[in-house]
Amino acid sequence: MLVALWIVTAVLAAAFAMAGTMKVITPHGQVREKMEWVELVTPGQLKGIGLVEVVGAIGLVLPAATGIAPWLTPVAAIGLALTMVVAIVLHLRRKEPFTPSLVLGLVAAAVAAGWIIWG
Repeated sequence: MLVALWIVTAVLAAAFAMAGTMKVITPHGQVREKMEWVELVTPGQLKGIGLVEVVGAIGLVLPAATGIAPWLTPVAAIGLALTMVVAIVLHLRRKEPFTPSLVLGLVAAAVAAGWIIWG
């Protein structure tokens, strides 16, 4: 079970790392062209959201992998799940598809539970 948990954790971390990195390094206007919700946030807020996602991705893997403060892995997963709750609310208010945010949030919650139970 622990191998499956590691695989899901790594895939989730990769997804958040890629999405967060894109938000950090891509200019606000270019992101806004691809994601309409970005018009609601300032460039600084967009970079902040991206940074939260990148730090969360690191937090999913690094503590458990090193054995240093491994309790931070489920904390990071819970934080990312809460981030997706905010994303879902935003998309619902804008009447946009929210399924990707829902899936990521549920996977993050499952990863948190997995690390609490088996980690």
